[in-house]
Amino acid sequence: MLHKKTLLFAALSTVIWGTAATQVNAAVVASLKPLGFIASAIADGVTDTQVLLPDGASEHDYSLRPSDAKRLQNADLVVWIGPEMEAFMDKTATAFPEAKKVTLSTLPGVKPLLMKGADDDDDHHDHDHGSAEKGDADHHHGEYNMHLWLSPEIARLSAVAIHDKLVELMPQSRAKLDANLKDFEAQLAATDKQVGTELAPLKGKGYFVFHDAYGYFEKHYGMTSLGHFTVNPEIQPGAQRLHEIRTQLVEQKATCVFAEPQFRPAVVEAVARGTSVRMGTLDPLGTNIPLGKASYPAFLTQLANQYSSCLKGD
Repeated sequence: MLHKKTLLFAALSTVIWGTAATQVNAAVVASLKPLGFIASAIADGVTDTQVLLPDGASEHDYSLRPSDAKRLQNADLVVWIGPEMEAFMDKTATAFPEAKKVTLSTLPGVKPLLMKGADDDDDHHDHDHGSAEKGDADHHHGEYNMHLWLSPEIARLSAVAIHDKLVELMPQSRAKLDANLKDFEAQLAATDKQVGTELAPLKGKGYFVFHDAYGYFEKHYGMTSLGHFTVNPEIQPGAQRLHEIRTQLVEQKATCVFAEPQFRPAVVEAVARGTSVRMGTLDPLGTNIPLGKASYPAFLTQLANQYSSCLKGD
């Protein structure tokens, strides 16, 4: 079924992308919500921004619906990370003309900043995560961690790339796009400074996350992650696994263990039970943040608050 959709998409795109006419539903289409945060700031007042992957959906088993294909066909610009992240777009993305696509993982400024993916011997990269990482992306397809939006530095480079493409496509809107980029960079710099100040006292405080999504954020702000666990929230971990995790929590003297919105509290409580470790939640996708000019700074601020509230014990 997906193969047929891909062929249909490729055929239609040749016709539709070949026309210069502005579509009624034309917009910047971002694959994942955090990319939408960045794109919506740059495109503000010029064109709409839409997000392809619905809240709560998993890129592991998501396939493009006919309505998704239509949105892509009508898009002014498509923004995604690359095939290692958005597997559901891998085949169809080859049909995108380069002039209407920003692939963040291949940007010249981004390539030197890529971090290696965590070497997770516990789950052997067997892709049996189930829905444990629903709403986030599978970064184990390649050797690099592809959660690029969690790097403020890469976010700025992404904004510049989106700006440059939109200026090429809509030269009449250059002044507005230039102003939007300038505003984004200023907001990002101010937020980056505030977040750095908030997190600075927490350096050296150890914690565990269930999923190694946060490497770019942690490296940028000097956070001290002691490790990560991949837990399927649909299946209660066995007693032996819980014992192993608790032992590590105690031995490593962790302050917090972080879940994500997709994890049932019972799983987190089971991991932390019998230890003095506090429980927190990190949302790597900013699911409750609406798209807008200030959404990416709001996302960074929210994530910093989620870290600090647990690590400080607020």
